[in-house]
Amino acid sequence: MVAVSVPNRFKLDWIRTQYADRIESVLTDLAGHPVRLELTLAPRAEAPQAAPTALRGGAASAAAIAAAALDRAASGHPPSASGHTNGSAIAAPRSPAPAATPHRLNPALTFDTLVAGRANQMARTAALHVAGAPGVMYNPLFIYGGVGLGKTHLVHAVGNALLKDNPNARVLYLHAEQFISDVVRNYQRKTFDELKAKYHHLDLLLIDDVQFFAGKDRTQEEFFNAFEALLAKRAHIIMTSDTYPKGLVDIDERLKSRFDAGLTVAIEPPELEMRVAILIRKALAEGAEMPEDVAFFIAKNVRANVRELEGALRKVLAYSRFNHKDININLAREALKDLLSIQNRQVGVENIQKTVADFYKIKVADMYSKKRPASIARPRQIAMYLAKDMTKKSLPEIGELFGGRDHTTVLHAVRKIAAERTTNPELNQQLHVLEQTLKG
Repeated sequence: MVAVSVPNRFKLDWIRTQYADRIESVLTDLAGHPVRLELTLAPRAEAPQAAPTALRGGAASAAAIAAAALDRAASGHPPSASGHTNGSAIAAPRSPAPAATPHRLNPALTFDTLVAGRANQMARTAALHVAGAPGVMYNPLFIYGGVGLGKTHLVHAVGNALLKDNPNARVLYLHAEQFISDVVRNYQRKTFDELKAKYHHLDLLLIDDVQFFAGKDRTQEEFFNAFEALLAKRAHIIMTSDTYPKGLVDIDERLKSRFDAGLTVAIEPPELEMRVAILIRKALAEGAEMPEDVAFFIAKNVRANVRELEGALRKVLAYSRFNHKDININLAREALKDLLSIQNRQVGVENIQKTVADFYKIKVADMYSKKRPASIARPRQIAMYLAKDMTKKSLPEIGELFGGRDHTTVLHAVRKIAAERTTNPELNQQLHVLEQTLKG
């Protein structure tokens, strides 16, 4: 184990979400055996440091190894088999990386490293427009979709593209929780002028997961003020959320109307071909070659989001390295056996009915009843569609479980929801949430 202390919670979460898996992979390659990375918060008076550990292959401290691993993980360069990168031995890492830049952008997340496809086509096109002419079109740009679909990558790409064209641009990326923390801190100190100085003079504000503002009235008020100030000076705002603006709960109506005033676009789960392209490109970035048939095998079995896809890829690559075997379908099947067993578990119709009923706030009994108001009929049709898509039940069997309905009724519901899903982003997003929930 390598323990690394960091100065604050924000940096801890950032390293954990962006780099932890890749650092562990680098350390494991260097050590020759599995190494776990443990991130801890340093006491206020303590400078960040890494605890030493007994790794084979030299006297380098864990601090040096972790620092170099983080450096390479951030730069996107995989280690060579000898444990060298750019000609430098890991036991003698380069000078410590400079302090985080004020904009908080990840330089590895660019338009060039984003795999484009039908699932993100509209959002990517809009983001490119903003990067090329901020403050002119699509302001604000509101991007929504499920977890792990690439929303954060896209907003970082805009910021990095703008800074490349204009290094003096005032750009800031942050998670909504960081804005909340700033509001709380300035509220306690009565220093709201500092808050305004930080946020009201930007050229581009990139903020992730604005749904976290829910129920926080003072935060919403301060964000509204910042929002208005930025728009007044033709600065650009890009926000992400797990749902479309009108679907946000416990958010002030005037704020939701501002969110929806520019362009709202969805990022959807990637289609099969896009998942394959992502796997092949990510594997190359890790210094490995992914056979196309293996990429198709993984992509067919991991459909939820890009994050899960990357996790499956890392398991396959690690299994290949640890066992010194070439990557093929049999190896992938063995490496992912736990994941595949979960995927193959049968989702029950009863579970689907309960999940859909809870989501749309109706009674489970309404799934079997003869009631036909739209508020009940619509969720019932969605549940039938999911039952056909996620179980091996036949149409007559599904009809029987929905109060003895005829199989033609089920077929009508399945076809109707399937057709609407391709044209109705709101419905597609709801179905995606339900599928994620049911897959657990």
